[in-house]
Amino acid sequence: MGRSMTEVMERFRSIEFNDEFDIIVAIANGGIVPAGIINQRLQIEVKLLKINLRDEFQRPKYDKPQLIAPIDFEFNGKRILLVDDRIKTGSTIDLAKELMSDAQFIKTFAVNGNADYALFNETCFKFPWIV
Repeated sequence: MGRSMTEVMERFRSIEFNDEFDIIVAIANGGIVPAGIINQRLQIEVKLLKINLRDEFQRPKYDKPQLIAPIDFEFNGKRILLVDDRIKTGSTIDLAKELMSDAQFIKTFAVNGNADYALFNETCFKFPWIV
């Protein structure tokens, strides 16, 4: 079962962010679209953190998430909103938090999953922007 773009966008519009952030960090590739949508609302710069665990069919490629490109942005002392499309086990988010442990704080956002800010928390569904 999927969710309509209208329904997902309504959740994006209505979610309240109770924190102030310096940067949005999107976990590439899944977090890019959600981070772009949040950027339109909050007008905060988006940076990419290239971590990969799964292939395009959502099958694990590695035993654990891997950083696949060096971090090329400043995060020390920053207030970060860390964005991914779905958070299942939390292993990717945990790696990201470990890599950016010098941040002032990191709050998580997921379209679907267990996060500080989540639009949904239910069994997997196909995101409407996936073709």
